[in-house]
Amino acid sequence: MPSERPDCYALARNGASCPMITIRSITTDDVLYRQECDLRESVLLRPIGMDMAALAAEFPGFEERFEHFVALLDHPTGERVIGCVTLLPGYPQPRTGKLMQMCVDAQRQGEGIGRRLVAALERRAFGELGLSSLYCHAQLTACGFYHNLGWVSSGPVFDEGGVAHQKMLFEPPPAED
Repeated sequence: MPSERPDCYALARNGASCPMITIRSITTDDVLYRQECDLRESVLLRPIGMDMAALAAEFPGFEERFEHFVALLDHPTGERVIGCVTLLPGYPQPRTGKLMQMCVDAQRQGEGIGRRLVAALERRAFGELGLSSLYCHAQLTACGFYHNLGWVSSGPVFDEGGVAHQKMLFEPPPAED
């Protein structure tokens, strides 16, 4: 269960220090990509009996099409990937995107890192790519997280990888003139 620690924004408002965490996009050629894959395997894939090779076999060509976003902790020994999310733009249709492979290191959950990752993905999807909607397949335990970000549930609960999921949708509010 995630800790109930305040996020970095709340810590800063109360005058406490917070480790430097940045969000940025990377490619599969980035030195940090291996850390992203390791995090995805440990948090998302191994618990359901998969690894990156099995994911690539199930979704051929997706890894190279993903836009990768990582949360980085500034550490004395170098940057550490502590969260990640991927965007598959134009899937399954041109103006739609799919949020996939969202996770945050278990020791860092509850700090607002996931919220920051989704916000970066939404800025890219809507502000830069001009997508009109996003969706994801959220584990039932994560639906509240997405609801708090303005996403809505759609359709029945379904099984994916042996885990109960719910389709979640997000459309930005109409632009004001």
